Amino acid sequence: MDWSFFLSVALFAVVMTGTPGPNNVMLTASGANFGYMRSIPHFFGIGFGLISLILLNGVGLGVVFKTYPVVQEILKWLGSAYLLYLAWRILTAGINKGEGLSRQSL
Repeated sequence: MDWSFFLSVALFAVVMTGTPGPNNVMLTASGANFGYMRSIPHFFGIGFGLISLILLNGVGLGVVFKTYPVVQEILKWLGSAYLLYLAWRILTAGINKGEGLSRQSL
């Protein structure tokens, strides 16, 4: 195995694991709104997603993107469309029986 490749994957894993980011914000909001016990599946989902991301990069998904750049472009557009869909769902979501923040407090 090429050491520069191993070093870059290891550095990516350390940085992604050790820095606060949107996952921590989502878990904090989930814990505040739904409680600890109902946020545990969210916590495990984030961990599974991180492990999947690292494993897919480790087994050579980057080679697929270099060989077929159209696949990466399609994934970018699909991911962007999904994020816009989620943003729309959040924007148009109603307040749940007085739980969480109200629109007036935002």
